[in-house]
This record gives sequence, C-alpha cells and structure tokens, in this order.
Amino acid sequence: MNIATTERLLIKKFNLEDAAFLKDLVNTPNFLKFIGNRNVNTLKEAKAYIRKTHFKSYDAHGFGFYKLILKETNLPIGTCGLVKRDELDDVDIGFAFLEDYERKGYGFEASKAIIKLAKEQFNLNKLLAITVPYNTGSIKLLEKLGFTFEKKIKPFEDDEELLLFAKTLK
Repeated sequence: MNIATTERLLIKKFNLEDAAFLKDLVNTPNFLKFIGNRNVNTLKEAKAYIRKTHFKSYDAHGFGFYKLILKETNLPIGTCGLVKRDELDDVDIGFAFLEDYERKGYGFEASKAIIKLAKEQFNLNKLLAITVPYNTGSIKLLEKLGFTFEKKIKPFEDDEELLLFAKTLK
C-alpha cells in the first residue's frame, strides 16, 4: 500500500522484506558520516531494527520512516519520514538515500509529500529537522523546503552539537 505517490516515487511503509535494503542504506558512507552508526550489520539486525524503530513508530504515532521506491525501476532508493523523538518537542522529518540517488531531487520530492502528509493526515502544525553542521546538502534541502534555522542543540548522548530547523505548517 502506498502512503503517497510523487512524480517519480512510491512512498511505502517498511516491512521485514526490506531488511537487506535497510542494511545497505544505514551503512552508506554518508549515512554513517551525517546520521550515525546504527550497528545494523546483518539481516537479523536489520529486521530487529525495522521492528524496534519503524514498526514501533507506525503503531505509536501512525507515522514513521518510509521507503522510497523509484516508479521506473521499482527499486528502493532511500527513506523519508516523520519521527517523534523524546528529546525534541515536536515531530521531525528526516531523509537518507543510497549514494547513486543523492543530489537528484528525490529528497525534495519525497519531503514535500511527507510535509503534506504531516499537515493533512497527521494534523501537525510544526515540523522540526536536525542535522550536523557539516551536512551542507541537508541544510540546503531544508532551506529549500522552507525550514528556518532556530538554534544549536545537543539532544543525544553522543554530545554532538546539531542544528535545529523548524517549519510552521499552514
């Protein structure tokens, strides 16, 4: 079942059959550099991660991270979605792509669809986004999507300072 459809993408919930894709995605150099190591190195760990994060979020909030599938090839290329973190006051949006699909406009396309869902289906009034200060690609994308920088924060135990962006949904 599609959560949303864009010009080039199908946006669907993750399932356990996506374990190999998820394992590849979370171990790309840019995922590790900009998002962090999720310690998902086997299919068993990938399935556990999908259960612990994706399924838990779908059940608790009705939303979560979704897989992005290229309509043209039916291949998964990345993820985009919404997450409610205990460390942040509001829901935030996130995205990640396999290297071959970065900087091709998929992040903007998918994020616009997710922002529309946040507003229309989940009745959210505000979205946050967090990123490391050296992830210039994500910063540019967030600004293009209408997010504005609010402040620097240290929300997680790793103590790395992150940039917090926000967007009011009207």
